[in-house]
Amino acid sequence: MTDFSKILEKAKEVEAKMKESQEKIKKIEVIGVSGGGAVKVTLNGDGDMINLDLSDEVIKEEKGIIVDLIRAAHSNAKNQLKSKTSDEISKATGAFGIPGFKWPL
Repeated sequence: MTDFSKILEKAKEVEAKMKESQEKIKKIEVIGVSGGGAVKVTLNGDGDMINLDLSDEVIKEEKGIIVDLIRAAHSNAKNQLKSKTSDEISKATGAFGIPGFKWPL
């Protein structure tokens, strides 16, 4: 029975670490950039866009170009967010040997 107790103890540790990581992830902010800095998209840890910054020069461009630049900046930000959340989750689960665990983004 002690083995089962150890498993439960480890599960509680993982749960506490995951809750801590989730709180840290909520506070993450990343900025995706495109067009040499002409477009900046800021995402929070939940993946919500919290800011969009367009330079005066990019606003003069055609609509299609602006849309492409916004998409590129958003993609850049999302990739950064995935990396940061994966790092944070790895910190929480790495010591407990949960291979392949990925945050759902």
